[in-house]
Amino acid sequence: MKACLYMKRTLVFLISCLCVTMEAMGNARNSSASSSSVSPKVLNIGALFTFNSAIGRSAGQALAAAIRDVNSDSSILNGTKLNLILQDTKCSGFLGTFEAMQLMGKDIVAAFGPQSSGIAHSISFIMNELHVPLLSFAATDPTLSAQHQYPYFLRATISDHFQMYAVADLVSYFGWSEVVAVFVDDDYGRNGISVLGDALATKRAKISYKAALTPGASRTEIDSVLAGVNLLETRVFVVHVNPDSGLNIFSVASKLGMMSYGYVWIATDWLTSLLDSSEVEPETLELLQGVVALRHHTPDSDAKTRFASTWRDLKSKETTRFNTYALYAYDSVWLLARALNEFFASGEAITFSDDPRLQEVDEGSKNARITSLRVFNEGSKLLQVLLRMNFSGAAGQVQFDSAKNLVNPSFDVLNFGGTGSRSLGYWSNHSGLSTVLPESQHTKPSNTISKTSQHLYGVIWPGKTTKRPRGWVFPDNGKPLRIAVPYRVSFPSFVTKDEGPLGAKGFCIDVFEAALALLPYPVPHQYIMFGDGRRNPSFDNMVNDVVQDKYDAAVGDVTITKRRTRLVDFTQPYMNSGLVVVAPIQKVKSSPWAFLKPFTWQMWAVTGLLFLFVGTVVWILEHRMNAEFRGPPSQQLVTVFWFSFSTMFFSHRENTVSTLGRLVLILWLFTVLVINSSYTASLTSILTVQQLSSRIQGIDSLTTSWEPIGIQDGSFVYRYLVDDLHIAESRLRVLKGEDEYIRALELGPSGGGVAAIIDELPYVELFLSNTRCQFTTVGQEFTKSGWGFVSSSKFMAPSLCARNISNFIMYLPTQQAFQRDSPLAVDLSTTILQLSENGELQRIHDKWLPRKRCSTLEEPTDEAQLSLKSFWGLFLICGVACVGALAFFFGRVCFQYNRLSVDGGAVTAGSTEPANQSRCRLFKALMDIIDRKETEIKDMFRQMREDSNREAEAGRDSKRPSS
Repeated sequence: MKACLYMKRTLVFLISCLCVTMEAMGNARNSSASSSSVSPKVLNIGALFTFNSAIGRSAGQALAAAIRDVNSDSSILNGTKLNLILQDTKCSGFLGTFEAMQLMGKDIVAAFGPQSSGIAHSISFIMNELHVPLLSFAATDPTLSAQHQYPYFLRATISDHFQMYAVADLVSYFGWSEVVAVFVDDDYGRNGISVLGDALATKRAKISYKAALTPGASRTEIDSVLAGVNLLETRVFVVHVNPDSGLNIFSVASKLGMMSYGYVWIATDWLTSLLDSSEVEPETLELLQGVVALRHHTPDSDAKTRFASTWRDLKSKETTRFNTYALYAYDSVWLLARALNEFFASGEAITFSDDPRLQEVDEGSKNARITSLRVFNEGSKLLQVLLRMNFSGAAGQVQFDSAKNLVNPSFDVLNFGGTGSRSLGYWSNHSGLSTVLPESQHTKPSNTISKTSQHLYGVIWPGKTTKRPRGWVFPDNGKPLRIAVPYRVSFPSFVTKDEGPLGAKGFCIDVFEAALALLPYPVPHQYIMFGDGRRNPSFDNMVNDVVQDKYDAAVGDVTITKRRTRLVDFTQPYMNSGLVVVAPIQKVKSSPWAFLKPFTWQMWAVTGLLFLFVGTVVWILEHRMNAEFRGPPSQQLVTVFWFSFSTMFFSHRENTVSTLGRLVLILWLFTVLVINSSYTASLTSILTVQQLSSRIQGIDSLTTSWEPIGIQDGSFVYRYLVDDLHIAESRLRVLKGEDEYIRALELGPSGGGVAAIIDELPYVELFLSNTRCQFTTVGQEFTKSGWGFVSSSKFMAPSLCARNISNFIMYLPTQQAFQRDSPLAVDLSTTILQLSENGELQRIHDKWLPRKRCSTLEEPTDEAQLSLKSFWGLFLICGVACVGALAFFFGRVCFQYNRLSVDGGAVTAGSTEPANQSRCRLFKALMDIIDRKETEIKDMFRQMREDSNREAEAGRDSKRPSS
């Protein structure tokens, strides 16, 4: 609101200053509305731009050519001629506003320009008040798209909003995360770079430093700014300045050695606009070797070809070449001409009227004559017609979207090298980076999200190399990194104080130094001990000091919690870790019932029943033909039991003679073999392997109990157990060293000690090795974590030799941590992989940490015993064989019974017997057949055949006649 009030007051001041000029420019006009005919003979059109500028020299000639072409085209405007009135703004906001006031006193229906975004902001308020559309062919400031603030501003070129997203896509495509923005400190530069910051944020990148240059900055100022940014670590520079003085930046950069290998320069369209509109000296191209630049993409078309032909025919042109802004200026005139043609065709007229507010100002101002500034009554209608236009111009499709931006914005991506530039590809808001022409992809689905779909041709970078620059270096400011190192009391093998040159030693220090040694650049640093040496320091305080820049970095065994991951990134892990439970152990006393442990009770029950079932089946199958399975009932019962269980040891004496019995026995003996082998193996394991035991079987049994738990002093485990596992704080005992570990475990809960200790695996392995495996770990690791490095944002250098932990019970693998988007993390990750591949990491481990590991007492589970689920398939096969054999056997018996009862009359039923007595007698007869020997049954069948033959012979004899 204050800015708006200031602009209005400025406007009133300028109007008052122009009173004399306005009086001289025109005759006194009636305050009532004046109107022209529906199709006037001449229409005044204004143009505001800097004549003597890279853009102005091209745009001025293009505007003149367009006016000439429109006025000579009889198919448009029906004889109305356009009168172009030019005003030179001379790159000044004050003069630009003054020239706009003069222009508006000439009853113009529209104005072209300005090229300066700053001037566009100023004169847009005048256009708003007088309802005159302002068609700008070069003002690219994204904030000019504010429709409510600048309703009569219409951009006939591409907004820098899209150009900055193109730059962000380039940065993301080449894998850089930070850039330095070098820009002109005006509306055009500041607002463009602001959009660039937003665009980079969507790619997880950022502007690390903004280097502002005053408009028309001297070489001395440029030298000072570039020398300052050259001390930073970022080597990717985005240059967004005015074209008339922009080349001085590359001249100074070359003098400072900033155009060599390792540097990246990305220029917005100002550079191509300058070079396309002027003759380029070889020395200038030599300065630009390796620069990547953007240029508005203007597709080849008949209109563009005609414009190029018209340009060559111009006699008074100030430049022999033109840039893309000339095409946009040419299209702007045709845009207005087509809109006016449609405007008149709809029956509208051009009218102007006095503004009552200006009348009040005139009456209150002595000798002021400002009534010559009149309102264009049909300005809003003409603006709406302009927004509806849709045609193919010299620069491409001229059509506006709902935000008043040209549709299908696209750019050429160029690379300067040799004696000119070459195309790397294109960018459009529809397809992103591509080597395919943007206009050929407008009908295809949008494809800007997938990074793998983005593609450009190879770049020749500064230094004439095709190797992609890293984009950053270690800052060359002569100050070594101040690295905090925890002054540990317990487990000094990992990191502790040293009287040597480094000032610190340990496993973490050696890994860090080895990783730094593999970097292709030096990283000066010094170690500063953190803590008093009497107890382990607070790692949270050390991390906070790094974040607050009290230290530049830190190296030590600092756990990376979820809160810290919001502040830092991590490198490649170099050591696995996790939380484990340490408990005292005791020898297992042998149990007199140990022989029952291999099987579950269900397995024992089913196995016993199956023994009896198989013995019974074999007895039934062998009873009729095997004398060893016959005898008194008591003897046969003993035989069944004996045979059943003697097969367990393959010591059965009875022979099987029936085919079915042998089949069943073979399958059963195979089943017994498998059961015996499994039982023997399981029992052997129980009696020989598991010689140690502990009351604590793992984290589950520990958390469900109420016994005290020991933790290391200063460890993150305290908060983890309380916050995540919900263990009461009263159960936790803080232990300061290995001696307290041993004493607490030996005393136990009843003696004032602890039931177990929870700590990280590297510490536990070292502790168990030092105590000669007097204690052991129980259960499995219930978390997964790792050790790595973390740094502050100021230097983006390695810091914390740390372990990361998630907010859940599952942990991530070991990894290194760094400040968000730290590029050094990538390089250190590579060197850590090299340490792992060449064996150096293992050598450092063996130097400081034990090679031999103590055994782990695994938590017993139900799977230690053999259950039915391991044997049900084998039991099923055996059962099916037995049932099948019995079915066949009883089928054969029933067949024999029927044959004997029907044919032989062995079994007869008296017709006078009661039904129940008849069924009883039949059952006894059936059992009699089952109990008979097979030989007796065969004899009965043979006897039946002989009797049948005799009866048949006797019947034949009785029928013979006597002699």
